[in-house]
Amino acid sequence: MVEEEQKKVDEQTPEDQKTEEHTPEDSAPEDKSLVPVSDHKLSDTKPSPPDEKAIVPVATPAPEKKPSGGSIDRDAELVRVEQEKKLALVKAWEENEKTKAENKACKKLSAIESWENTKKAEIEAELRKIEEKLEKKKAEYAEKMKNKVAEIHKAAEEKRAMIEAQKGEEILKAEEYAAKYRATGGTPKKAFACFSC
Repeated sequence: MVEEEQKKVDEQTPEDQKTEEHTPEDSAPEDKSLVPVSDHKLSDTKPSPPDEKAIVPVATPAPEKKPSGGSIDRDAELVRVEQEKKLALVKAWEENEKTKAENKACKKLSAIESWENTKKAEIEAELRKIEEKLEKKKAEYAEKMKNKVAEIHKAAEEKRAMIEAQKGEEILKAEEYAAKYRATGGTPKKAFACFSC
């Protein structure tokens, strides 16, 4: 029997042994089979007689919790289930509220972005309209200036033509007087008046 228990202990994995190690306080309430140990040291070279036994903790599988108190355990379980249900509802509500807040903020941000884009488009359209008006006015003023330049040029040409005509008349007049003076043998009085001074 001791050999079977030792085999069971040897067959346990190191993880099982770690989980079975407890403080003396923890091990007291659990059911473990204990085998008494003799007063002899285990490190003696002499084999111990068969009647001496070592205390070897043997792990027994933890029994499933069975309702020992009847309605008390059932009430405690119902309270625990109710608590878990409440916590789950609170967590679901919290997640729902967070999602609502994120969606609301996202919707408002989207509306602000849309408003901004609309206002920018309106201002750009107004700017283009003003630029078109300015271009139109610029073209009108340029046309007016061209017309004025043309009028000035026309007036200048007319004045040049008048001066040329006067010059031609004066030249003809001078030639006529020169021919008359040659024919009569007289001299022009105005031209020599300067010389007589």
